[in-house]
Amino acid sequence: MEDKMESLISLFSMSGLSAITVKQLIMMGVGGVLIYLGIAKKFEPILLIPIGFGCILTNIPLAGFTAPPHGMHAGGLFYYLYKVGIETEIFPILIFLGVGAMTDFGPLIANPWMVLLGGAVQIGIFVALLIALALGFSMKEAAAIGIIGGADGPATIYTGVELAPHLLGPIAVAAYTYMSLVPIIQPPIMKLLTTKEERAVVMEQLRPVSKTEKILFPIVVAIVVSLIFPVIAPLFGMLMLGNLFRESGVVERLRKTAANELINIVTIFLATTIGSTMKGETFLTIRTLEIIALGLI
Repeated sequence: MEDKMESLISLFSMSGLSAITVKQLIMMGVGGVLIYLGIAKKFEPILLIPIGFGCILTNIPLAGFTAPPHGMHAGGLFYYLYKVGIETEIFPILIFLGVGAMTDFGPLIANPWMVLLGGAVQIGIFVALLIALALGFSMKEAAAIGIIGGADGPATIYTGVELAPHLLGPIAVAAYTYMSLVPIIQPPIMKLLTTKEERAVVMEQLRPVSKTEKILFPIVVAIVVSLIFPVIAPLFGMLMLGNLFRESGVVERLRKTAANELINIVTIFLATTIGSTMKGETFLTIRTLEIIALGLI
């Protein structure tokens, strides 16, 4: 009987149950909530389900999903995905390739003034940046936090890696979570800022855009923007390359791959890896809560 009891105690001590903490349980609950929102409420399930599951997996004690290599032992799965895809910025760059292959820039070409609508995004970015500075974040940290206001996950990761890699986890989680919750956040704001008549306005048909314009647009824009802002050339260049695949009409196989298989595979790896950064011991801090609050702004 004593031998059996010792065996049970030994088994328990080697299991994750003996090492689990309250913070890990809380984060598992957070992961479960994200999965629930993705499945039951259908809030961006493509993002929330893998993020939530990655959050649950990374908080299982002794599983070693994010463990670095040591001695003869290899590192954990998420350790390598983070090193290869996030720190090198490969994942966000490939995501932009797929986004470009799915995007129709025809309305923007027909009415270039529409680009000014993006200026409203900058207000949120700078407000969040200034508040972050007031809270004691450094300039680089504040800039990385402020970019959450752009509502662009890959760009947020790209900027975070460059400016504040130590804050990448909460920054990326905040960006992707708020992107996923746009269906909840946006409607009441739209109703608050517009009248019923304004929401019922029918947009006029824009001028037709020629095929030549659509082909030249990604080439010219990629060159001009990359020359002016070379630091974003990899990200913007891949966006325009994907769009060139779409508009050229002669590489349909490449367009379909970039817009479907490639972006889907990268999204799985990117979202689960982002979820794996939500560790209880590092995520449940005042700094993280401040970042999430600033992202909402």
